[in-house]
Amino acid sequence: MEKIFNDIKRLAEFETDLKKLSRRYQSLHDDLKIFIDKQLKLYHKLHIDNGGIFPISNLGVEYPKIYKAKKFACKSLKGKGVMSGIRVIYAYFEDKDVIELVEIYYKGDKESEEKERALRRYKKW
Repeated sequence: MEKIFNDIKRLAEFETDLKKLSRRYQSLHDDLKIFIDKQLKLYHKLHIDNGGIFPISNLGVEYPKIYKAKKFACKSLKGKGVMSGIRVIYAYFEDKDVIELVEIYYKGDKESEEKERALRRYKKW
């Protein structure tokens, strides 16, 4: 398997989110791998925007860039395709070519990301 990014890290809070969600959606671990291999590669490496990834600009964080992925195919949510309602928040350190997964959630459980999590991690005070 080819290496797409220099590194892909997961915050401890992300791991907790993933563990909770994967109880309901058993395919989530595999879905996340496909998401990274396909969607993140398309957007960051091939510069193809399919309308599924959006920069979050209202955080007051200049670096790294924080993104929200709204198109995330989850096999456990049959018939929904990429509009499954799973959201992924991540940071991209372009100069280091590193992805840091910040948060994963189901839109039906909560409407938006925890802005505080990204702010605590990346905002320079």
